[in-house]
Amino acid sequence: MRIGSATPRLSDHPERLRSLWAKLQPYAWETGIAAQFLTGDDVLERLNYANYFDLTGQPLPDNRQGIFDRLLADRLIQKDVSDRWNITNLGAILYAKKLADFGPSVERKGVRFVAYAGTGRADDVSHRQDGQRGYAAGFQGLVDYIDGLLPRNELIGKAFREERPLYPSIAIRELIANALIHQDMTITGAGPLIELFSDRMEITNPGAPLVSPDRFLDSPPRSRNEALASLMRRMKLCEEQGTGIDKVISAVELHQLPPPDFRMEGDAVRVVLFAPRRFADMTPEEAVRACYQHAALKYVGGQKMTNATLRERLGIDDQNAAQASRVIRATLDADLIRPADAERPRAGYVPSWA
Repeated sequence: MRIGSATPRLSDHPERLRSLWAKLQPYAWETGIAAQFLTGDDVLERLNYANYFDLTGQPLPDNRQGIFDRLLADRLIQKDVSDRWNITNLGAILYAKKLADFGPSVERKGVRFVAYAGTGRADDVSHRQDGQRGYAAGFQGLVDYIDGLLPRNELIGKAFREERPLYPSIAIRELIANALIHQDMTITGAGPLIELFSDRMEITNPGAPLVSPDRFLDSPPRSRNEALASLMRRMKLCEEQGTGIDKVISAVELHQLPPPDFRMEGDAVRVVLFAPRRFADMTPEEAVRACYQHAALKYVGGQKMTNATLRERLGIDDQNAAQASRVIRATLDADLIRPADAERPRAGYVPSWA
């Protein structure tokens, strides 16, 4: 160091300091203040507290003190001075009657839904809904709204006809819940986005993933918003920790849909669910992705993928086993799977990371 030179200090660069502090405290957003110095009446007016007690399976207290004690215990509110209260970001984003009551930093994190008349964003918008309520207060209504817009496939059984939505309901529910839980709340002006096209559904949340998208199925779950995730699981708005993506892929396989695509796009995560297509109409990349996801799903369930299980997953007739063999070979060449036992080729296949 040169004599007389000044040592750089972070305090001289407040923008860098704020950025570093945000990275060092990834879960701080939930405990931030959405509204402060409110009267008790203001708190009860802004939060759907009855919804909180209903969804968490708790009886509604018969007095105000009991209500505030429970909201305080779950960090939805904080005490301020002079019998005043603060509503935390966690309380606002989950139970707000109107997100607009908490300013743009919270309102912009409402869930947006857009349905298009065709396959692209240049097509006419047929339906649009901008979330106005907190996630917990509006979650079931949003899922029901989307479900009501989906075309139905008619399945004819031995004795009756059954209509099923184009996409498995549990897959939509889990993917929306994941988008809410795993978004990066510190990214301003952005929130979860659900887009419905004629041939697919895309669900996008702001924030780069904490684990690689191709390991969503097996990696231990990591969330930037642990308190949000914990409450949503208590309210049964999503599956138990670590099983959501398993349920998504299982449902997709049961309906023999093309494999979902989990991808990074800039500073966001996008999941694409595809409408039904036969194996013959899948691209080679989709066939390889389906093979990898099937092998991973079998592995986390304590089983191994075989030519027979892959044929069942892809809807390939037994007499066309060579088609499944070609898909397995392509997936091996992509280093996504490997033989479970190199000395026993018929032992099946597991993911390359197993």
